[in-house]
Amino acid sequence: MEQEDLSRLKIDKAAFVRGPSRRKNWLYWGAAILAILAVAALFSSGVLRPATEVEVVTVQETYPSQAFTLLNASGYVVAQRKAAVASKATGRLEWLGVEEGSRVRKGDILARLEEADVLAQQSQAGANLRNAHAALEQARAELRDAGFSFDRSRTLLAEGIVARADYDAAEARYRKARAAVSGAEANVGSAAAALEGARVAVEFTRIRAPFDAVVLTKNADVGDIVTPFAAAANAKAAVVTLADLGSLQVEADVSESNLEQVKVGQPCEIRLDAFPESRFSGVVHTVVPTADRSKATVLVKVRFLESDPRILPEMSAKVAFLSRPVGKGERRPAVTVNPSAVVERKGRMVVFLVAGDRVKETPVVLGARIGDQVRIESGLKGGDRVVAGPAGNLRDGARIKVEEK
Repeated sequence: MEQEDLSRLKIDKAAFVRGPSRRKNWLYWGAAILAILAVAALFSSGVLRPATEVEVVTVQETYPSQAFTLLNASGYVVAQRKAAVASKATGRLEWLGVEEGSRVRKGDILARLEEADVLAQQSQAGANLRNAHAALEQARAELRDAGFSFDRSRTLLAEGIVARADYDAAEARYRKARAAVSGAEANVGSAAAALEGARVAVEFTRIRAPFDAVVLTKNADVGDIVTPFAAAANAKAAVVTLADLGSLQVEADVSESNLEQVKVGQPCEIRLDAFPESRFSGVVHTVVPTADRSKATVLVKVRFLESDPRILPEMSAKVAFLSRPVGKGERRPAVTVNPSAVVERKGRMVVFLVAGDRVKETPVVLGARIGDQVRIESGLKGGDRVVAGPAGNLRDGARIKVEEK
């Protein structure tokens, strides 16, 4: 009886194994289904979808004048009136009153050489002139006295009161006094010329601006020896270099084969490399009547229609020769893009804007064509990157692999 009771206490292992295994199988199947659903969701959202390789173009800011540009050429801004200012005299530079960028007016003193010696010569010449004037006055006084004596002698001679010899002596004295006055007058002229020469010599020590200009370079400093020919060691010929900024023009080389598209008075648009966002109006000033055989080009000078303080000599420039003048509404750039980037989706025009490694479907409003570009009225800005020629299966938020175009 006791053994029978103990046998009932045994554990049925088969029943224990079969129950829990069924529950585990259901758990495995549930986890698998959830994993499949998660993978499907990630794939449909594009996370697990392979990236689409696309070409990308950049949205540009295009000027309307590009639509009626006949020819483009490169060149440099050159001052047509430029001078290396020096002194005709030789001396040590004593004072310099300008530096690079200084604006000067015609006649302004830019620098001064040592002038003590020429000032002394000027003083001496002035004294000689005063002495010559005094001698002239003395000669004139002598002439007046001699004239009175001669008149009296002539009267007395007619009356028989004086001898002929006395009359002749009075006449000789009068003639001598008149010659002395002529000599004194000549001496005054000579002394005056000498004084003027001394003044010119002093003026040579003062270097003046020959025209309204801006100082481009400073070639000498205080203490340097300045000489017209700079033959001596360490001597300087020019003190400063000036340029008239009102005479700035762009000198551009135009190929001989395109020269027929250029004529004097033709409207132009000038872009400086220093200010790529600005456009300056210009006009063809002259076509230099000679060709450069080594480059097969002809030099064309383009004049600025409006002055701008930002324009400086020797700046790099690009010139667009136009078929007509730029209108008032054509001076600002327009946002443009390659037409291949624009597609129609659900009845509206869109582009796919690149944002990192994904694209964003962006609606746009199109405008007129400008050359080989299409104008974008709204939806994009300059510098944006969009997909060029997007495939029909490209969707908003899709992953992409960018290949620059």
